[in-house]
Amino acid sequence: MSKILVIIPTYNEADNILKIIPEVLKNSSGDRDYNILVVDDNSPDGTAGLVENLNNEKVNILKREKKNGLGTAYLAGFKYAIKNGYDYVFEMDADFSHDPKYLNIFIEKIEAGYDLVIGSRYINGISVLNWPLRRLIMSYLASVYTRVVTGLNVMDTTAGFMCYRVESLKQINLDEVKSNGYSFQIEMKFKFFKKGFRIFEVPILFIDRREGESKMSRKVVYEAYFMVWKLKIKSIFGKL
Repeated sequence: MSKILVIIPTYNEADNILKIIPEVLKNSSGDRDYNILVVDDNSPDGTAGLVENLNNEKVNILKREKKNGLGTAYLAGFKYAIKNGYDYVFEMDADFSHDPKYLNIFIEKIEAGYDLVIGSRYINGISVLNWPLRRLIMSYLASVYTRVVTGLNVMDTTAGFMCYRVESLKQINLDEVKSNGYSFQIEMKFKFFKKGFRIFEVPILFIDRREGESKMSRKVVYEAYFMVWKLKIKSIFGKL
């Protein structure tokens, strides 16, 4: 049986978290055991308490003292997955922009031999709903920019819906990953690319959040802009 961990970072996701959890867990089957790790950054709206009150052995929570960013939340989740013997680990948002119906499609590709499977908004044209045109253009151009600068052979370089083979993830020095937000997503894909791991993009329909507020900020965009040059320079000197 495959042990699968879905990491869901949260900050003020009380409107969504109790809805997304059962949709994830229902993907479990005879040979696929789905579990969830919620990484909560001390949400003022009580997200952590809602998760704890579920008392579900398939759902664990890692509570952090303050808002430390998306990248560090996922890194904590990756280390949890490695420590607890999971086979595959997902990055997934709580707000339904990443639809749980795709989870087993990702797993099928991982089981076929891929090391990283990406839910891509741009592999078959543009598959995004409910985004302002400005944000859509910025996201798409960010992927183009990243590919041009780094040579990363991925259409959706900033995608945040991904599944990793844990045995491959173990070969990445997670302590050297310092980025957050969009740049974290770029850095992880680039590290897998430079390792020569097999990467596959699954086309998804991305629908902007149903409830709550976006965590997108100008700081996140700037960080991603400069991170790609850091990655390129490090790769030239063999320091990735």
